[in-house]
Amino acid sequence: MSQERSQLWHPSFKLNGLSFDSLVSLHEFLDSMKIQGDPHERDLAEFLKDWLSIEPFVVSYTSGTTGAPKKCLLSKEKMRLSAQTTGDFFQIGPGAKALLCLPLSFIAGKMMVVRALVLGWDLHVVAPTKDALTQYDSTYDFVALVPHQLAFSYRALDKVKVLIVGGGVLPAHLEEKLQHSRVRAYATYGMTETLTHVAARRLNGVERSEHYSAMPEVRFSSDARGCLEIHAPKLLEAPLVTNDLVQIIDNQNFIYLGRIDDMINSGGVKHAPESIERKLKQYLKGNFIISSLPHQTLGEQIVLVKDAHGPSEASIDEAVDHLTPLERPKLILKLEELPVTDTGKYKRKELKAIILNQKNGL
Repeated sequence: MSQERSQLWHPSFKLNGLSFDSLVSLHEFLDSMKIQGDPHERDLAEFLKDWLSIEPFVVSYTSGTTGAPKKCLLSKEKMRLSAQTTGDFFQIGPGAKALLCLPLSFIAGKMMVVRALVLGWDLHVVAPTKDALTQYDSTYDFVALVPHQLAFSYRALDKVKVLIVGGGVLPAHLEEKLQHSRVRAYATYGMTETLTHVAARRLNGVERSEHYSAMPEVRFSSDARGCLEIHAPKLLEAPLVTNDLVQIIDNQNFIYLGRIDDMINSGGVKHAPESIERKLKQYLKGNFIISSLPHQTLGEQIVLVKDAHGPSEASIDEAVDHLTPLERPKLILKLEELPVTDTGKYKRKELKAIILNQKNGL
């Protein structure tokens, strides 16, 4: 094994089953991929060339949940440390076979590649479609999906050993479907600034949990607003203050409640829409979201917005009986589709503007 190779990638690293004995051979492969490959393969070639360059940073973008995606410079050394942490936490070592079916424009896709390089995985790279997992007969040791992909892939999970789901809140009905699978499934918590996940919670099996547990050498606290603070000295120059409301259990565990800027103040009582959604999703199938509209006496009134494939009004009427009186939606609205980001997260501010315009007849 050449010295240049050992410094840049693990000797067990493979790409679609192919190994590379030198930097030259890998670059030749990537050059060919950039010319002849499909769009997702060209994206991979471009990222790997950036990774193999002498520059200490790579460029990524935030997911755009609360606005336009923002450009970030990410330290390669910290990305390596993050990859090693993932391998240790999930106990996935050299020789593992992993599936990359996430876009490389965001951190989750990039980190799948870095994990394969650092940990010595055989990375199967496919187009980031909603049902990518179902399109291949291979078995995998490690797969990362967003909730939208899981909704179209859960019947194929028996060929996966470890599954992580990130990029958005997991609907309760999908979590329930995981109870019938042998896969070790986890919801992850993280962001571009933390180089993907810093915590995970088990979604099924005897270790199923409602709280997120820290990755090695990560600790948590909350600020005066009740929002999560992340302490990860190896990944962050200073503690990262988020806008995510949490219930701190201890410095390694928390329960996620929702975004503080999404809070609904109705009649002087504050509600996290994601908490209401989690309760309803135990009884409802289909796409819907909790939002709010201005109200003359309440300040804000809670509304439920569904898309064309959302739950029936009869099922909603039954489901809201499981909410407290103050949590129950006062209106049910329907849109053809709900606005989402490229990673499947709901665009709550955009949705609120749409329903407000609809209410005002604009």
